Amino acid sequence: MTKILIDGKEFDLPAEYTLLQACEAAGAEIPRFCYHERLSIAGNCRMCLVEVAGSPKPVASCAWNVRDCRPGPNGELPSVKTKTPMVKKAREGVMEFLLINHPLDCPICDQGGECDLQDQAMGYGVDTSRFAENKRAVEDKYLGALVKTSMNRCIQCTRCVRFAAEVCGVPEMGLTGRGEDVEITTYLESALTSELQGNLVDICPVGALTSKPYAFAARPWELQKTQSIDVMDAVGSAIRIDTRGREVMRILPRINEAVNEEWISDKTRHIADGLRTQRLDRPFIREGGKLRPATWNEAFAAIGAKLNRIDGKRIGAIAGDLATVEEMFALKELMTKFSSVNIATQDSAALDPKAGRASYIFNPTIAGIEQADALLIVGSNPRKEASVLNARIRKRWRTGALKIGVIGEKADLTYGYEHLGGGTDTLTDLMVGKHSFADVLKNAKNPIVLVGTGALSRQDGAAALAAAAKLAADTGAIKDGWNGFGVLHNAASRVGALDIGFAPGEGGMTAQQMTAFGTLDVLFSLGADEVKYPDGTFVVYIGTHGDRGAHRADVVLPGAAYTEKSGIYVNTEGRVQIADRANFPPGDAREDWAILRALSEALGKKLPYDSQAQLRQAIFKAVPHLMRVDQIEPGDASALTALAKQGGMLDRSAFKSPINDFYLTNPIARASAVMAECSRLASGQILNAAE
Repeated sequence: MTKILIDGKEFDLPAEYTLLQACEAAGAEIPRFCYHERLSIAGNCRMCLVEVAGSPKPVASCAWNVRDCRPGPNGELPSVKTKTPMVKKAREGVMEFLLINHPLDCPICDQGGECDLQDQAMGYGVDTSRFAENKRAVEDKYLGALVKTSMNRCIQCTRCVRFAAEVCGVPEMGLTGRGEDVEITTYLESALTSELQGNLVDICPVGALTSKPYAFAARPWELQKTQSIDVMDAVGSAIRIDTRGREVMRILPRINEAVNEEWISDKTRHIADGLRTQRLDRPFIREGGKLRPATWNEAFAAIGAKLNRIDGKRIGAIAGDLATVEEMFALKELMTKFSSVNIATQDSAALDPKAGRASYIFNPTIAGIEQADALLIVGSNPRKEASVLNARIRKRWRTGALKIGVIGEKADLTYGYEHLGGGTDTLTDLMVGKHSFADVLKNAKNPIVLVGTGALSRQDGAAALAAAAKLAADTGAIKDGWNGFGVLHNAASRVGALDIGFAPGEGGMTAQQMTAFGTLDVLFSLGADEVKYPDGTFVVYIGTHGDRGAHRADVVLPGAAYTEKSGIYVNTEGRVQIADRANFPPGDAREDWAILRALSEALGKKLPYDSQAQLRQAIFKAVPHLMRVDQIEPGDASALTALAKQGGMLDRSAFKSPINDFYLTNPIARASAVMAECSRLASGQILNAAE
């Protein structure tokens, strides 16, 4: 720690702090444009000037460390001043220079009301300019389907360049030219390919980069803002849903250092239009091979007529990727009343809740990645399955302290790694010490063995999980104070389902078995659109969109999307989260748990709760840790020892990620025109702006 005077007051601060950080810690406000806490220092804009004792001119506080300050000639403490006439005049001059070429676009700029330049011009600028020359004009650039450009407004802070290179790991942006001809552009003006490119809009301090799908849609002061949780993957990123009336206008990130920092994926940010299109807004019944609109009573009567006199062993239920804990719990209770143990999520046959929580959560935690020094990725492509978590891996890798090995597909993960092999043969070699990366894991202080859905969704998923657990135990990844065994899920509902025991009971069928021909008479689908339903089975679909499940269903019951209901989710690390309601479902659609409650009464199997509060009390009684919001109930590491002993026959085929198209993984995304365009760009069907 170093003693330093800031505006005449003495503070004891870390020597590695920059003066900007030191002043902020002391309570002084420092304006800035190029500086960002999560990016490298550029020192471009000079807006953060302060006065340092002994310096003949103002100093850029973002590029000057506390340790670089020298004491006075008589041993006086280093002194920094942020409010002197020199500082005020310097900042006014910098602001005047920044506005020389800036167009007067504020009334029509999408950044209006959320613009750092606008705010700081009011706070630190002057009311007139001494420059009367013509402003320069810069041609707008094509960056793809998500980011709209107005490069006349660019102040060359290079935040976007540094973000693309450092956080995204896809260095597609750069600065060309010199002097007045400097421009920010992409190479060959092609579309950006990062799954995190939407964050460029958030970090741009002016209106040069704005959201293309949101362009001219609304002003920030018109919107109602609701804090919620993302469900596009299993990371559980903190988001803010902005609505106008009943319509979701945009989705923005919230800061959560433990999960997503301040980034969200493009799918999280830009599926808002998918919430409005292809929605189910009334019940439907299939008659004569076609679905016709019906009333709730008609739909319930049709289900009751089919369920009458059917054995519970011939009834099953599958939950989709976006289901909340409440509706899965209610569906499980309804199946219990029919004496059915055929319940499962779409893709978790390898995971058994009886094996203990440590066997199916990401035990090191997402923030714990920053303590790891070795990482083995088994059967996963984190860039597609959890892009925000992938950015956290890259952040740690950039420090030089993380060695990464991959068993599975050889893909561009945005960081360097050693490709060890494609399948279970390599995993077996590591277990017996035949591969050098086994020594890397053994010699690491905090190693992580990450198992992805690509390894778990196969026929030998349980054996692969057991083998990975054995490898983690043998290499020291599981020890006192550190549990480095982690399962990376790709569906928001998966961990919550396992927590409440939404899995096949004794003698129950898996999702794959339930969708085989002739095994069931009635199948309840809770938004399960990624499975293929068999002919001859009566399918009751509860969901939000006219997707695959609704096309096959015999009865369709319209549910609420994740923005239209309050629900509990549990992310891949086991963190309990609550998504709050931001708007209401369309037409006759209702919250899924309420549909199941009403259906149970119509079927004579009434569930014992009349409100969501009562339902949650029943859940908390059954699974107490679900009441501790934003906390992680750690798994018992000793359970992994038993898991490692299970063994099993391993298939020799290569691991393959279950996600082929990052942008079209669920019904909401498939209903989005923006996601469809992103998918076409990613697949090469759209090559450039002209095409």
